[in-house]
Amino acid sequence: DFGRVTGDMQWIHVDPVRAAAESPFGAAIAHGYLTLSLIPQLIGSVDPERPRFPGVKMGVNYGLNKVRFPHPVRAGSRVRARVTLLSVEVVKGDGLQLINRVTVDIENVEKPACVAETVSRVYF
Repeated sequence: DFGRVTGDMQWIHVDPVRAAAESPFGAAIAHGYLTLSLIPQLIGSVDPERPRFPGVKMGVNYGLNKVRFPHPVRAGSRVRARVTLLSVEVVKGDGLQLINRVTVDIENVEKPACVAETVSRVYF
């Protein structure tokens, strides 16, 4: 359970009955950091048969430059991610540093759940 692991047991996340009755969102919502933690899986699962970087020996999540959560993800919602490559830089040790803007969209919702500028490194 994400709430227990992170210590965020706020009722808007963990009490669906109360959230449905009292929350301005009308339902329990996902933790923002849970949405953020899904990004590697969402962007890595586009097409497993055609990896973005063939021959990569190792990939590292290097950090984040900016993260925003414009809209909450209601329990039971479906999400997907869109990626825009912003820059590529050669790094020491046969690697590349990639900066991407990742937008996590919620099905049938105009505003995104998350917009994050991610920094990752891949090594060949």
